Amino acid sequence: MGNFGTAMARVGTAMSIAGSLGLGNRVDPAMAHHFEVEIDGLLVGGFTEVSGLDVELKTFPVPEGGQNDFEEVRTSGVKHSRLVLKRGLTTADMLWQWHADAMQGKIERRNGSIVLMTSNLLEMWRWNFRDAYPVKWTGPAFKAGEAAVAFESIELVHRGISKDLNLTGMAIGGVSAIASL
Repeated sequence: MGNFGTAMARVGTAMSIAGSLGLGNRVDPAMAHHFEVEIDGLLVGGFTEVSGLDVELKTFPVPEGGQNDFEEVRTSGVKHSRLVLKRGLTTADMLWQWHADAMQGKIERRNGSIVLMTSNLLEMWRWNFRDAYPVKWTGPAFKAGEAAVAFESIELVHRGISKDLNLTGMAIGGVSAIASL
């Protein structure tokens, strides 16, 4: 069964669980502010923002003689955006040190996950990235006239993203957190 078929089977199972619990077929969207970041299996800290969770098929046009109604398009690989992790600056400098090591030529690739939680703070979706390392660190902007949090961000390149659905956590926490396809 393909990935789509597997996902549909999982959603069907979750809907069956919902029905047996008397919850009906309600499917609420996930809230984007309940998330965690793990690197090498360890919770790295509280991040305020994560971006770059996108994957794109690279394409190229193929001219076809005599065909004027459309342009044939083929794929030529996959493009992953850089992951950007942003958080309030603290004394924990693991991200800075990882980037500093990379600047010295010591590239240490790490695996990690962006974990979306249900409203009950149970794991719902997990985006796993592999073989990542930092290529850019950005420090805080300072303004004397404002009382604002000092932020740092780090950009990671990686070798791909996979996505996992945690039905166990959702069955315990309620099926209203199931994301629709």
